[in-house]
Amino acid sequence: MFGKKTEILYMFSLISGMLILIFILGPLINTFNWIQKDLMIEALHDEKIIKSILLSMKCATYSMLLAFVLGVSFAYYIERHEFHGKRFLESIIDIPMVMPHTVVGIALLTVLSRRSTLGKFMVAHNIDILGTEIAIVIAMLFVSLPLMFNSAKEAFKWIPVRMENVSRSLGASHFKTFFTITFRLAWRDLLSGMIITWARSISEFGAVIILAYHPMIAPTLIYERFSTYGIVYAIPVTAILMMIAMVLFIALRLVASNNRKRVKL
Repeated sequence: MFGKKTEILYMFSLISGMLILIFILGPLINTFNWIQKDLMIEALHDEKIIKSILLSMKCATYSMLLAFVLGVSFAYYIERHEFHGKRFLESIIDIPMVMPHTVVGIALLTVLSRRSTLGKFMVAHNIDILGTEIAIVIAMLFVSLPLMFNSAKEAFKWIPVRMENVSRSLGASHFKTFFTITFRLAWRDLLSGMIITWARSISEFGAVIILAYHPMIAPTLIYERFSTYGIVYAIPVTAILMMIAMVLFIALRLVASNNRKRVKL
């Protein structure tokens, strides 16, 4: 009787899995079916499209590097210390992941606009951020930083503190201990976090379009082509970005598929 109930549960699980796969793969595969060969070839030679994709990759890389420096260092401190309000602080860092992207853009605009205190300071010193690559990076960083932070925090969680203490007791500095032991043991998780952060950055649209419609990144170009010319002309750029995302996915799975041995002391 128990075995029969278990099999029914497994069948339901398999059906759920099939529905999930169809739900995810269906639109992706069908997108490639809509590609018109001549338009795809034209897109691959279109300077505007190539420029927007390269700009997306460039800004996403800057965003990822900033998220890495800030997120990894703070995640290490958070994971190695217990203090009152720690969980609340971690919740604040996760807020960008639950905010609508246009809301993020408006919130950032209130800080960077000419009417804000920071905006008035920038105007007085001839500093332009809105409508520049810097604005794009800021928008990308705001929405992707929590992913890097959480990945780093999870990585450091599995590194025994005792190993660090032994290293420091033998005369190694805190920095040397971190880079020769902690970082070396956590690098796979950190690399996964960097890939996810980069992918999240390059896919951002809602916040970016409010801070910088121009220079135009790939998601903005897709939106412009769709709203101006229709879905047929938006498909080639969409397909190119999808292929980039798939390459990232494969790279992430290859990194994650290597069984990581957690050191237990």
